[in-house]
Amino acid sequence: MTNANAKNLIEKIQSLPPDKVAEVADFVDFLRLREHDQSLSRVAARASVPAFEAVWNNAEDEAYDAL
Repeated sequence: MTNANAKNLIEKIQSLPPDKVAEVADFVDFLRLREHDQSLSRVAARASVPAFEAVWNNAEDEAYDAL
């Protein structure tokens, strides 16, 4: 985010009534938590690949590889 965009956003938030500022803060917290959760899911998925490679890569399941 550029400095101009940040300033514009801050000005918009400052123009809101206090109850709406609290709502914006809650939404920002929600977005940050969602990003954190998605990041953890991506890391866990990448970490599980080596553990499952033996299960996924075997001769018995080659027919499923083409699906």
